[in-house]
Amino acid sequence: MNILHKWRFFRSGGFDQVHLNSSADLKSLSELDPKLWAALSCPTDNLEFDSKTLEFIDTNKDGHIRVPEIIAAVNWTTSLLKNPEDMIRGSNSLPLNAIEDETEEGALLLASAKEILLNIGKGEEPAITVEDTADLSKIFANTKYNGDGIIPSSTAPDPNTQAVIEEIIDCIGSEIDRSGLPGVSEEKVKQFYTEANAFSEWWREAEKDSINILLLGDETQTAKTAFDRVKLKIDDYFTRCRLAEFDQRASDPLNPALTEYEALTRKNLSADSEEVAAFPLAKVEAKKPLPLASGINPAWIEALAEFKEKVVMPLLGNKDNLSNGDWLELCDKFSAYQTWLKAKRGAAVESLGIKRVRTILSGGYREKIMLLIQKDKSHSGTADAINSVEKLIRFHCYLFQLLDNFVSFHDFYTAQNKAIFQAGTLYLDGRSCDFCLHVTDINKHSSMANLSGTYLAYCECQRSDDESKKMTIVAAFTNGDSDNLMVGRNGIFYDRKGQDWNATIVKIIEHPISVRQALWYPYKRIGKMIGEQIEKIVSAREKAIQNQAASSIVNTTQTMDTGKASPAPFDVGKFAGIFAAIGLAIGAIGTAIASVVTGFISLVWWKMPLVILGLFLLISGPSVILAYLKLRKRNLAPMLDGNGWAVNTRAIINIPFGTSLTKIASLPPGAQRSLIDPYAEKERPWKLYLFLILLLSSIMYFWINDYFYQSTSEDAQKQLPGKKSGAIVENETKLDDARSKNKAPDAPQSMNSLKSESSSATIVPSPKPINH
Repeated sequence: MNILHKWRFFRSGGFDQVHLNSSADLKSLSELDPKLWAALSCPTDNLEFDSKTLEFIDTNKDGHIRVPEIIAAVNWTTSLLKNPEDMIRGSNSLPLNAIEDETEEGALLLASAKEILLNIGKGEEPAITVEDTADLSKIFANTKYNGDGIIPSSTAPDPNTQAVIEEIIDCIGSEIDRSGLPGVSEEKVKQFYTEANAFSEWWREAEKDSINILLLGDETQTAKTAFDRVKLKIDDYFTRCRLAEFDQRASDPLNPALTEYEALTRKNLSADSEEVAAFPLAKVEAKKPLPLASGINPAWIEALAEFKEKVVMPLLGNKDNLSNGDWLELCDKFSAYQTWLKAKRGAAVESLGIKRVRTILSGGYREKIMLLIQKDKSHSGTADAINSVEKLIRFHCYLFQLLDNFVSFHDFYTAQNKAIFQAGTLYLDGRSCDFCLHVTDINKHSSMANLSGTYLAYCECQRSDDESKKMTIVAAFTNGDSDNLMVGRNGIFYDRKGQDWNATIVKIIEHPISVRQALWYPYKRIGKMIGEQIEKIVSAREKAIQNQAASSIVNTTQTMDTGKASPAPFDVGKFAGIFAAIGLAIGAIGTAIASVVTGFISLVWWKMPLVILGLFLLISGPSVILAYLKLRKRNLAPMLDGNGWAVNTRAIINIPFGTSLTKIASLPPGAQRSLIDPYAEKERPWKLYLFLILLLSSIMYFWINDYFYQSTSEDAQKQLPGKKSGAIVENETKLDDARSKNKAPDAPQSMNSLKSESSSATIVPSPKPINH
């Protein structure tokens, strides 16, 4: 009966993650349901992880690590270790006695490990490290055969074979042997001999028809080179001569004009001048042969001399002139050779020459080299075991770290070690962002990462000491606010190796950063809106004043010029209305403020804080609630998926965890702080000014609306309940009479007189109560 393995899980990031902490967990990993793995696939690039280990795991070389490859790597490693729990500690060295030598593969690996230590001069060491296997050239430096099927020239026993191997490398190219030296493989040797045979057959075709093709024997190619050097220029000369023969008027235009020669007089000339070389080979005339001795363009004297020596004399004899017919005959002689050249085969070995190629083909060197390659391949078992030793050491050292970032996101959520996808730390705007990822394509990544609900800043990074070193990262801001974050801001990025990079923000994806930002966001938004409106009003007013001033200056100038009368005098009545409007505006503001202040003061003292708190919640509450709900949904998966990961769960970045990923600057414990700033701006009593303005506005408003008069009357009524003074009755009677006659009181004067009478009247009890 099979007993199922009991797994342990921990809750983090909003999902259950498996906790690997024993050899039984590692050996049973293949039994864990893939639906419980944190990831199903990850790329082999843009990771802060040993690239050689990823290369060993990626058996199909497709650039991605998947679940079956992880399981295969774990099973292979645990089968070769006596105690698989050694992987959990991740030691940088592998003790030789930790290798399971009871199996055939384990015994071979142990022997290979000892051979490696012996080759590098550490034969007495009890353990082997990653560094010991990093330099294979050092391991195989003194080994003649290393099993990779590549033979350097030094492997050959005789100088002639060594020379042939070096010639194969020169013609076909080389492959690097495990010793670090360039060598040839079986494929390279086959390719070389295929090219050599084709080249030999191609030459055999020319040898069969040597009269027409190899008309000058071994010197044919040299003659053809001299012929090709002047061919276009000679064709040009004879064509010009035929045109001059066709029409005598063309002779002068076909030769250089006098102005062209005059232009050359201002320059330092030589036979290599381009202007001189562009002239015809000789003076153009009808039916004139090409001179080969004198009367030649200085720029072409050397080329024509070589042409005469290599081509004309061997084929036509010693001639001082070349007629058009002679030229056509030479062209015809080289036509067969030209056709043969176009059918060239085996060009890769042409540099050796046909004689050397045929020497190699007939020397039996191919069999000698192939025998050396087969001997090298016969040692592949030991050499492959050496390669497996390096694989085992790296798996022993790094594989468990990959499990803690693939099977679960243990490193990321426990913060004990940085995750392999974290690129480093970005310092910007008084914060350090630990959650940074490498990015290859910003547009492709941002389209997916936008779904994470996280505030992201994409930065282009460049090393100050080497401008060619550039990379792109994306940093997650999960604490603080976004007031000073914008495209173009600069910071410093430190990679996992501690190297600093100049970082510049090039793109931002906006999402809520923190609850604190959401708390004050409405007020900042209102303040920003008010500031923008004030700025618009002031700007418009300033522009209007400037336009008015400019218009006044123009009008004044026109008046002085035409002798017209000066503008009308200042109209006081016109501006009285403006002052009245200002007063009404101040009164309206005062009314609103008075209403709020009066209502607030009329409350019981313990209700005042509740009103303030309620107003605060009314303004900030919706923003805080919305931000809180969004912050709780921040998701790691879309950011990793944008980099090619296949995240298998909804990995949450909640508010407390997000706060830990972005740290805000704070004073160290025990630091002393001086609050005296010698350059601080002087404080102005703006609060006092504001209070006085509000107070005066309220008083003016009360005065305009007769609140003082009404309050005086009410006080009088309160002193004599149910009765009014005679003076008050008299005043009310006068007002009623005025209203009944539809007369508006002579406003200010009558009202003021009534007020004065009311205020100066003595309150005397009436003999009889006045009933209302």
